[in-house]
Amino acid sequence: MDIQKFLASPAFAVIGASNNRDKFGNKVLRCFIKHKKTVYPIHPIEKEIEQLRCLKSVAQLPDTVESISIITPPLLTEKIIAQAVNKGIKNIWMQPGAASQSAIDECIRNGINVIANGPCILVELGC
Repeated sequence: MDIQKFLASPAFAVIGASNNRDKFGNKVLRCFIKHKKTVYPIHPIEKEIEQLRCLKSVAQLPDTVESISIITPPLLTEKIIAQAVNKGIKNIWMQPGAASQSAIDECIRNGINVIANGPCILVELGC
């Protein structure tokens, strides 16, 4: 669990981004924006969140994205991990409530720096 390695990425993605400003998917996206990070929201239906164009899946991310923050239910997180492995994502932060042991194990098996079962990025970045 290396938070500094996660934050060193040239660009980021938020899986589970939302247009609802009360939801954590939106709060995490705004936190990246506040810290002037290049960030891509991922949502299967929305076209735009916080004035950023949404991508539909991890596969659509540019290669500059090495770190993704996941705010989804654990069963969906497990599917996202498989996409992240295929894309070559190096760092995954499963926000509180998003992790499952099998998702964590899959990250470890694939050499992905995984942050789970603990800190929230909003607290770490002071958002």
